[in-house]
Amino acid sequence: MPQTRLYLSARKPELWHIASILDPYFEEEGITSVLFETVQGNGEWCYSVYVETDAADTTAQLMRDRLGNDTFGLAIEREELEDQDWVSQTLTELAPVRAGRFLVHGSHDRDQAHTARIAVEVDAGQAFGTGHHGTTAGCLDMLERCMRQWQGPMGPPRRAMDIGTGSGVLAIALAKACPMPVLATDIDPIATHVARENCRLNGVASNVTCATATGFNNPAFARFGPADLIMANILARPLEALAPAMARNVTGGARVILSGLLPHQQARIVAAYRRQGMVLKHAHIRDGWLTLIMQA
Repeated sequence: MPQTRLYLSARKPELWHIASILDPYFEEEGITSVLFETVQGNGEWCYSVYVETDAADTTAQLMRDRLGNDTFGLAIEREELEDQDWVSQTLTELAPVRAGRFLVHGSHDRDQAHTARIAVEVDAGQAFGTGHHGTTAGCLDMLERCMRQWQGPMGPPRRAMDIGTGSGVLAIALAKACPMPVLATDIDPIATHVARENCRLNGVASNVTCATATGFNNPAFARFGPADLIMANILARPLEALAPAMARNVTGGARVILSGLLPHQQARIVAAYRRQGMVLKHAHIRDGWLTLIMQA
């Protein structure tokens, strides 16, 4: 079905504020919105919303209603996308993203891989996750934080999981950060296939097992065993629902990195995991998105 991209262009602070107003609604309605830098270093950013074409006028009016009719002096522009692969079209030329020792880049920026200790190559495609979204980058920030503690009493994990793996960015980062078995799952079989191919491309296919699973309902989890580190970049509702299963699939002292969250959702998610005996270790906000580290 034809798609329409509604977008506003401005400096990052203005668009970050706009995203904080609109994203809670779009998240609840399952509407895709993306905030990204159009050209690295020039300060120009774009906030895009993707809807079916027959809903574009209604969505644009909703944006005006919530932002004010002048939309902070910015024009809501539109692009008719027809049946093209609009995810790839939008994301292909994005600049590399850095998070601590990690660099996530597309094949067009392969020459920059040498500038990072851990480089993850993922091109835009049919699965979520190129590192450019604040949730994915936030997870990498928190993985960096955990890695700094591996030299102390925490020690490196022996097994890790990536729940809702999408393109496999986080699973690849885990496998490159510490040679260990990683179980990467997604509810979408297309995403599972994409993640498997990206693991092969990044040379970690022997360490990462990719499986299609809803939550923890797959025999692969029983075969894999409990994890010392879980990363789950999903959304608030499924993360809340998964808390009991998450607790059953971790070792004592395990770290659980949760993202796909908006800042106002912190209390409810922390409460859900505290009921499972976990404690909050750190909360981090990147590009308006919240990432939490819980400890079992």
